[in-house]
Amino acid sequence: MRASGILCPISSLPSKYGIGCFSIEAYEFIEFLHRAGQTYWQVLPFGPTGFGDSPYQSFSTFAGNPYFISPDGLIEDGLLTEEECRQFDFGSDPEFVDYGKLYENRFKLLAIANERFQKDAAEDKAYQAFLKENADWLDDYCLFMVLKQKNEGKSWIEWEPEYRNRKKAALNKAREELKAEYEFFCFQQYEFHRQWKRLHTYAKEHQVQLIGDIPIYVAFDSADTWSHPELFLFNDEHEPEDVAGCPPDGFSPTGQLWGNPLYDWAYHKKTGYKWWIRRMEHTYSFYDVIRVDHFRGFDEYYAIPYGEETAVNGEWRKGPGMDLFNAIRKALGDAHIIAEDLGYITPGVRKLLKDSGFPGMKVLQFAFDGNEDSDYLPHNIIPNSVVYTGTHDNETTRGWIDSRNDHDRDYARRYINSIFTDYGQFTWDFIRTAQRSVADTCIIPIQDYLVVDNRGRINHPATQGENWKWRIVPNLLSEDLCRAIYDMTKLYHRLPAEEKKEEDTEKE
Repeated sequence: MRASGILCPISSLPSKYGIGCFSIEAYEFIEFLHRAGQTYWQVLPFGPTGFGDSPYQSFSTFAGNPYFISPDGLIEDGLLTEEECRQFDFGSDPEFVDYGKLYENRFKLLAIANERFQKDAAEDKAYQAFLKENADWLDDYCLFMVLKQKNEGKSWIEWEPEYRNRKKAALNKAREELKAEYEFFCFQQYEFHRQWKRLHTYAKEHQVQLIGDIPIYVAFDSADTWSHPELFLFNDEHEPEDVAGCPPDGFSPTGQLWGNPLYDWAYHKKTGYKWWIRRMEHTYSFYDVIRVDHFRGFDEYYAIPYGEETAVNGEWRKGPGMDLFNAIRKALGDAHIIAEDLGYITPGVRKLLKDSGFPGMKVLQFAFDGNEDSDYLPHNIIPNSVVYTGTHDNETTRGWIDSRNDHDRDYARRYINSIFTDYGQFTWDFIRTAQRSVADTCIIPIQDYLVVDNRGRINHPATQGENWKWRIVPNLLSEDLCRAIYDMTKLYHRLPAEEKKEEDTEKE
């Protein structure tokens, strides 16, 4: 079925709390999507972020970001007052997140709510059930966070040996001595999961499905690596033997050194991919569809010796391939997955994509790269794919067309048959090209519908300091915009099934 959706990180929603969260604005965005005839809302990973603020470098692959907890929801539950919320400064710029002020003040506010919550926590059946149902990851995460605080934010590899190596007596002692801090992190996760579940239910009631993102790798400084070092290629000192990255290419002569620990795929295979199945199962509790990041790494992955300063001396190694996805399918049924197959694609990746049956990604901005023969050109797109104008890693389309050289800009204009010299009108023609393609699904970043320039870029890979910050200015999602999106979605036969039924009934 043809369908369309909008890419908008939770953090990019407007709110009075410095960052997009599970507040009324999130519910209003779902209503906007519904009225605009959209089937999907695509978001970024939900994990708690650290230095650099990247959702792809999270302290846990299972935990949720406490910044997304809505203070308004805590007010409704009697855990906060409006006056208490007004006491804290979360940043004054409605267009950009101030992570420094969030870090300084958000947890202080949550601590007030937690103090009230803990008074009756032992008798709260829903809370106790949450602790029990999520014990397999929650205890490790909360212990990790309190010990990280105890060690002034240092990576776990720098902790004292009894904590770094998870000696049972030391961990039990930490649970007892740091009980209040431990319970605070439990509370944060409970509120995150409870508020998200409520919002997810609201989306389902409005026939909007959530597309979420799962990074292939986890951060080295995370509860995942600390609690389960056997899953990774670590030496006896729990240091990585090799780390992830990409080899040198025309864009980067020394390659990309990501630094994430690599999986011990032989060990995962012996366990029947138990951890991966649990990870996917948990992720499906958040979303309806999962976009699997760096799909190529499941066919072959690039391994760089730990300690190298560049990615030059790495090597390609064989990944788990269909063995992993067959195990996931056997355990969870037909998984709704989008494969992020961008970049240089080998015959092996093409075969893996074909064997899996997953739709791949087609990004129109990559189509107009100077050679006029790109796989991403609309005439090369196949139905079993998801077409984007750009992703969170791209420039906005308004910014992209402005930065093109004359040849690429002219070729793009001629190809999509845009007669406009105004870049705003061109942006909408570019969106229209994606919508009318044969790809079953079309996802458009909200910045493109708003014709925002590169001030609205979410992430510039390999840079730090200015990423993950852009937000929608309040009241920018007008009814005129909603109607324009709906009309385009209807024109190219991408309305949800219910909308089509209603239209057919009206025609009769």
